[in-house]
Amino acid sequence: MDLSTTYLGLQLPHPLMPGASPLTADLDAVKRLEDAGAAAIVMNSLFEEQFTREALAAQEAMETPAESFAEALSYFPRSDEFRLGPDEYFDRLRRIKETVGIPVIASLNGVTSGGWVRCAQQIVAAGADALELNVYYLATDPRESGAALEQKTVALLRAVKQVVAIPVAVKLSPFYSSLPHMARQLEEAGADGLVLFNRFYQPDIDIEELEAKRALELSTSAELLLRLRFLAILSGRGHASLAVTGGVHTAADAVKAIMAGAHAVQMVSALLQRGPAYLRQVCREVETWLERRGYASLAQMRGSMDLSRSPDPGAYERANYEHILQGWRPE
Repeated sequence: MDLSTTYLGLQLPHPLMPGASPLTADLDAVKRLEDAGAAAIVMNSLFEEQFTREALAAQEAMETPAESFAEALSYFPRSDEFRLGPDEYFDRLRRIKETVGIPVIASLNGVTSGGWVRCAQQIVAAGADALELNVYYLATDPRESGAALEQKTVALLRAVKQVVAIPVAVKLSPFYSSLPHMARQLEEAGADGLVLFNRFYQPDIDIEELEAKRALELSTSAELLLRLRFLAILSGRGHASLAVTGGVHTAADAVKAIMAGAHAVQMVSALLQRGPAYLRQVCREVETWLERRGYASLAQMRGSMDLSRSPDPGAYERANYEHILQGWRPE
């Protein structure tokens, strides 16, 4: 069975790979993922704030008393909150490249043009085969329009593409008023791939202590549904590779994502829960599913249920909303 796929111009034996997570920050775990058959490795994210705080701390140490800017500094994450600093991240990237024989995709989480460009250049120098830009910008200013935020992301991508020659994917949120339009803008700005979707970790409220508290909830297969809809809508409408991340826990989940149009399938929560070896099991089960249904290759199946080829395209559109609500009956 031919499970091969092309993602970001990389020829891969199959579409399954670990997404950015603490698992891919550990060299031993990365080796185990390669042994389990991972098609590529997406490293954990390097945050622009790691650069910002490190530079600010160095300047502060040389030029200011210890108590200066204490309030301003409190707005940056402490350097010890990150598992790896910038230099350690680049060193880890080099060591992973020296250790594994599969493509390594670095992940950069940033918000300013200068920060992204500086980080991207050093990631390329460290040997990354591709780069995933993790766009995380929370709109809180009512004077800032959605169009302005979109253009900020497009400008960041253009700035990075001007200084790197490796493929670049953009990891998107689902919160654009017109995701297909945003996807087209990013493709025109040079995006080689789009990753659907970023998972935002929402704060909870402790009603006894009266404070916001951080909470981490791993994904479930239910989260895949939103991604399937937009994969199906974007599939076949542009040249960029499509990847799914969030909600892929089983072989059936992976098959659905590929049918909707995914070139690559990233797994995180399932591997954190079940270990790196689980990736091999999912890959084997996808292959078995294809064989049972008479497919000659994975490429034959990819996109077979996207918006343009689905026997019921209304299921992805507004018609589904009316049908579901009016068709519901109590048990």
